[in-house]
Amino acid sequence: MRPIPLGTKGSFTLLVAPEHLASQFKDATLPPVLATPVMIMAMENAALNAIRPFLEPPETALGTAVDVRHLAATPAGQHVRAEAQVTKVDGRRIEFALSARDDTEEIGRGTHERMVVDHDRIARRLASKRKP
Repeated sequence: MRPIPLGTKGSFTLLVAPEHLASQFKDATLPPVLATPVMIMAMENAALNAIRPFLEPPETALGTAVDVRHLAATPAGQHVRAEAQVTKVDGRRIEFALSARDDTEEIGRGTHERMVVDHDRIARRLASKRKP
């Protein structure tokens, strides 16, 4: 991993589709609004996009912590733009400030942590967990 400067930013944009709604993704009794796990996925993708240029093969970065508030509802058809900014780098552990907006307002905010790992090593570890 090359050095990651504090303040490095990344983003991820999602067009909210029916499969992203809480009423379809989680439970039909919920309103047709963006599901919180989908918003968090967009935020995590923004964080990974922020540091992707600094990773060297076979590195990747897995999420290890999320602390997010979902502030406002978003219907299908709106765009969600998630942004992440590197706030701390401690060896392989990277912390981010997160935010998300739809076409109208801020919909989420929080923090996230990712750990830089060796993709091949993780693949071997997962293979050892598979049942014969």
